[in-house]
Amino acid sequence: MSAAARPEAVVCIPTFRRPAGLRKTLASLTAQAGAKNFAVVVVENDGEKLEGKRVADSVFASQVLYGFCAVERTQGNCSAINTAFRTAREHFPAAEFFLMIDDDEEAAPTWLAGMIETARSSGADLVGGPVVRRFESDAPASLRKHPLFYSTITRSGETAVLHGTGNCLIRRRVLETLGEPMLDPRFNFLGGGDMDLFTRCQLAGFRSYWNAEARVFETVPAQRTKTRWVLRRSIATGAINYRIDQKRYQGRSGAAWLALKNVISVAIAPFRAARALLATGHWLPASHPLCLSIGRNLAAFGLAPTPYQAANVTLLFETAPDSAARTRRSKG
Repeated sequence: MSAAARPEAVVCIPTFRRPAGLRKTLASLTAQAGAKNFAVVVVENDGEKLEGKRVADSVFASQVLYGFCAVERTQGNCSAINTAFRTAREHFPAAEFFLMIDDDEEAAPTWLAGMIETARSSGADLVGGPVVRRFESDAPASLRKHPLFYSTITRSGETAVLHGTGNCLIRRRVLETLGEPMLDPRFNFLGGGDMDLFTRCQLAGFRSYWNAEARVFETVPAQRTKTRWVLRRSIATGAINYRIDQKRYQGRSGAAWLALKNVISVAIAPFRAARALLATGHWLPASHPLCLSIGRNLAAFGLAPTPYQAANVTLLFETAPDSAARTRRSKG
């Protein structure tokens, strides 16, 4: 096997109905500076149109990037990501670092080199970096100050837990220790499988590090700036938080703690909302704590949104054929 076929790093890109976005993502990887020994694995999650596969195949055929595209016909965000990381591990057994970027994101020129260097110098098992939003249309200050649209970690250094796979590096030993499936398929259509993954990594004792300079840039379509979308996404985040807690706290004592935690969330949400209102001066960011509590309590009764289900993609997230089949995994 040639040196080119033995990359030290593999960048994984799940894609679903965003061919134009995927092309931009791949172009940003061809422009990486200081990182040459890497491969790219794209996983197409639309088994019918295969638009992303055609884009990826054309890029790989041009030999500007080394890699390939696989197809995961089981629809769902977690299924696509699991296939990406599993396929990358199997095809590139010498690779130590596995990274992920979404198909609506573009990497800064020094992103890959920075993430790898951070992993080496810190010895961390996982590395994350900021996702900087680029709004397609003018976004009011109320959106730019909303927790869904910025990273709460601002400085480089060790951090307790990461929150999203849209800009992350995971060492091989983490994947081998956690086993399959890496992301819980029960989060396929709700979202939050990555938040659950990083929670499990934290509980397993893996160390996480944040590189504030390793930026990727996400294009935010106009549809996601609408108040209705933001409120629904906040509610979904609350449901995700509940589902993660539900996995962690089992049995009667766990159920009692979950119920108490939901009651507490109702009690403190107004105070958090008031604090956010004072800090931002806008009601939309202030609504986030309230929506989180609503989402938690709805999930306790088995009610949760399914924004990643194909039937709901156009209704909730899509503004054009190439945009928004999957929302960014968001923290609450």
